[in-house]
Amino acid sequence: MTNKPVPLESTLALLRNRSLASAAQEEIERLILSGDLPAGARIGEAEMALRLGISRGPIREAFRGLEEVGLVRFEKNRGVFVREIDIAEADQNFEVRGALEALAVRILANKISDGEIRELRSLVKSMDKAVARDEAAEYAALNLELHRRIFEMAGNTKLMEMYGRITKELMLFRRRSLAPHPTLDEHREIVEKIAAHDAEGASRAMLNHVEGSRHRILAAYAP
Repeated sequence: MTNKPVPLESTLALLRNRSLASAAQEEIERLILSGDLPAGARIGEAEMALRLGISRGPIREAFRGLEEVGLVRFEKNRGVFVREIDIAEADQNFEVRGALEALAVRILANKISDGEIRELRSLVKSMDKAVARDEAAEYAALNLELHRRIFEMAGNTKLMEMYGRITKELMLFRRRSLAPHPTLDEHREIVEKIAAHDAEGASRAMLNHVEGSRHRILAAYAP
């Protein structure tokens, strides 16, 4: 039995659809995490296809990808909705996030290079400047960048994937309660413990930081 070659046109069409689906997923994810598509909102397949100027096939693929990363949910006979994270699930996410971040800084503290130390310190300095200018949005972006770079430098792909999903779900939950300024000293302590190759101290500092964020954010949602 011989395998028939796949026509070039079919291969190109498949690659194009996959590329469009990836681009659509990235854009819809941006709309969700920015709040343009709020938690609980229905996302119409036809409307989104029109908005992005593509066919409905890649939109369906994008929806499936967004479901896998925990940002949307499918309801039978109703459609696709932006997920709503309740306070109990957010609390569980914080517990998992603390464990993941504590492990990431422990790994990194044992192997960080001088160049990586300079990069993390530079991010903290930029955060300091953002606080001085009262730029909350800039500080929040730098905050996310600092945590992301810690995971990337740790070099554990699986750890990074798990953290990415948890972070996105928490962003759905915590948007209106984000209070970035009080965490500057906490971030500085984490970075300095990593720079000193103090794995235990870095892990402890990260757990304290995540626990503090957990209490602040959950308190903002308490009845």
